[in-house]
Amino acid sequence: MSTERAIELVHVRKTFGEVVAVDGVDLTIGDGEFFSLLGPSGSGKTTVLRMIAGFEQPTEGAILLRGKDVTHVPPYDRDVNTVFQDYALFPHMTVQQNVEYGLKVKGVDKRERRSRAGDMLESVRLAGYGIRKPNQLSGGQRQRVALARALVNRPEVLLLDEPLGALDLKLREEMQTELKAIQHEVGITFVFVTHDQGEALSMSTRVAVFNHGRVEQVGTPREIYDGPTTDFVAAFVGASNVLEPAVSARLLGIAERHILRPERVRIAREGDVVDDSAVVVDGTVADVQYLGPECKVRVELDDGIRLLASVASDALAGVSVGGPVRLSWLRSAATTVDTTTSP
Repeated sequence: MSTERAIELVHVRKTFGEVVAVDGVDLTIGDGEFFSLLGPSGSGKTTVLRMIAGFEQPTEGAILLRGKDVTHVPPYDRDVNTVFQDYALFPHMTVQQNVEYGLKVKGVDKRERRSRAGDMLESVRLAGYGIRKPNQLSGGQRQRVALARALVNRPEVLLLDEPLGALDLKLREEMQTELKAIQHEVGITFVFVTHDQGEALSMSTRVAVFNHGRVEQVGTPREIYDGPTTDFVAAFVGASNVLEPAVSARLLGIAERHILRPERVRIAREGDVVDDSAVVVDGTVADVQYLGPECKVRVELDDGIRLLASVASDALAGVSVGGPVRLSWLRSAATTVDTTTSP
């Protein structure tokens, strides 16, 4: 992470009447980061984005851009631009005119407008599309036009409010790759709001996980996934086996709450060499869910404990519902989590 601070939120709180939308959030986002605000609907992530943009005013706290307090600065005087889910393109304008629009409002002369807009369209892989209208483009192309229009003004920070939500799965996955490549190329700070854990994990430098207006955890995608610090993060970001203290005592010999990711659990075969630090348990297959290259296998242990294992489909030979199965995992794969109740 860059040592330069692009954005700082200091004890930010936002209420709408009696509803607390954001409850005492502190965040620091480094210059050049691809930073995601991840959480379910109503968790406060979009409200935080709107406060950074200036569309909403904090009830308490301060917002700083590059160290400057902009808490009460209007949106048009902040060096940020926002890309929305619905693109907000002008249908009567060409692609070139849409991209030039912000520059025109700022009084940039025609020659420079055309040059900068053309360069930006090339950056988003839309060179040659300038004369088309938005209705002549695919959803992914319209999204890239919206990106070009926002980036052509050379903002310090680009805010993206669930920009891929309206796209189908295949196009959304393609645009994730495109967005990451564009952000790397232009080198500015991206702040990305999403409820999709896959988007956040695949694109981000760091992720802040929101729940009920608060930040539960901030970290790299690997830190968030491999080391969730609360039950909420463990459950929201990926699937988990939650081992209560009594279960952990039986399986791990430690009476603390743990989470165990299903893909860390493997099916042990007769003759396999099992590491001395591994846990080995026997059970009965309760269910097998086929998902193409992988399968979710639910196993009931002899004492009624249920575990979920995510294994490669070609590892299921001899495994059937109602049949016996042996599971194993490394002790280090089970992570302790905070037993306090999430806010």
